[in-house]
Amino acid sequence: MRNNIIQIRPERSGIYRILFLISGIILVIIGVIGIFVPLLPTAIFLILASACFVKGSPRANKWLRNHKILGAYVKNYQDNSGLTIKVKIINIVFLWLMILTSAHFFTENLYIRLILLAIAVGVTVHLVFVKTKKE
Repeated sequence: MRNNIIQIRPERSGIYRILFLISGIILVIIGVIGIFVPLLPTAIFLILASACFVKGSPRANKWLRNHKILGAYVKNYQDNSGLTIKVKIINIVFLWLMILTSAHFFTENLYIRLILLAIAVGVTVHLVFVKTKKE
């Protein structure tokens, strides 16, 4: 019969905390870039950044969750509370603006334009079906 010994994990060493913090910062930067680049997702990078901050710097995680713009991405996904109609409309308008701009100015290839259109339709449908919460 095994002995039930509770092993207490030592606190994460400083190097791990620093690596998680640096990873979180890099993921936030990529997430912010994703706001402006149509095919680069924003929310997933911010959610991953939050996960890194939880292990590396709770203070940085609190900053991210309470950030005026970025915080909504993280809170709404982590809390599964949905998006307000205002956020949905802003995201859809900005999505279509960036996709149409990219399709018009950055490519002449019909296939790429169709792919961009399909992505815009898919993301729009996704946003429409995300739970809507009251402001």
